[in-house]
Amino acid sequence: MMNIIIVSKMLGSPKKICLGDPKVAAGIGGVVLAAVGLAFGAGFATRGADGASTAEVAHLKAELQAQRAEVATAREDAQREINAVAARVGELQAQSNRLNALGERLTHDAKIGGDEFNFDKVPGVGGDEKVEDIPAVDLMKGLNELDAKFKDSGDKLSVLESMMYSEQLQLAALPTGRPTNTYITSGFGTRTDPIRGGVGHHMGIDFDANIGDPVHAAAGGVVLFAGVKSGFGNVVEVDHGNGYTTLYGHNSRLLVRAGDIVRSGQTLAKAGSTGRSTGPHVHFEVHVNGRPVNPRQFLDRVAS
Repeated sequence: MMNIIIVSKMLGSPKKICLGDPKVAAGIGGVVLAAVGLAFGAGFATRGADGASTAEVAHLKAELQAQRAEVATAREDAQREINAVAARVGELQAQSNRLNALGERLTHDAKIGGDEFNFDKVPGVGGDEKVEDIPAVDLMKGLNELDAKFKDSGDKLSVLESMMYSEQLQLAALPTGRPTNTYITSGFGTRTDPIRGGVGHHMGIDFDANIGDPVHAAAGGVVLFAGVKSGFGNVVEVDHGNGYTTLYGHNSRLLVRAGDIVRSGQTLAKAGSTGRSTGPHVHFEVHVNGRPVNPRQFLDRVAS
């Protein structure tokens, strides 16, 4: 026979249960076993829940780490694209600066409006259309096309500048200045020889002058010869480039030497009557590729 004593404050005093009856003992034993089973089951369930929770947390951490890696990769890719766009924009800015500088020279030299060559000035535009985000690939394509247009425009402006510069050189080489601001006393071509009489060919034109009057260069150039030549006395010859040369004869004194660089209007000599001459004057000749031509076609339109 088995006795179970139960101690509890709720009961007041200890209670004894006698298990002498087999049926009572079996029932109570079953209850005890059930309670123990529930306790063990709850423990295993708790442990299983804890294990499942740990695995889920580990899985979430792995996913978060993977997402962070994807974000970092996307950020690096985006930064590379931004850097590439920035580099292209920098190149385009350099092209724009070059075109602006070239445009400024052209507008100054050609005396035309400067707005057409000002690539920093944004022209006014407008319209009502649907706007969408532009993909990076399309943006780079557009920048490359713009770069190609800039290069093409730059090449065309360079050719234009070269042509203008060449034209300016040709104009600068033309002997359009007058050697002296006096009237013409003898023209170019056939005339009566002033010393021997008869008919002769005058290869230049003569300007009235007093001894000591300044004799000016008709255009800028390099002095080819400064000395005495038969029939012309003291002579200065100037090479203006592009096949143009000029000659100034009968001078009383020379102020330049061979090899000197002279500018248009510079005083080359003092007028005189040296050589084959009837009196003070300035003999002026223009040669194109070695052939004497009439200087009147180059002179300014001052009445002679």
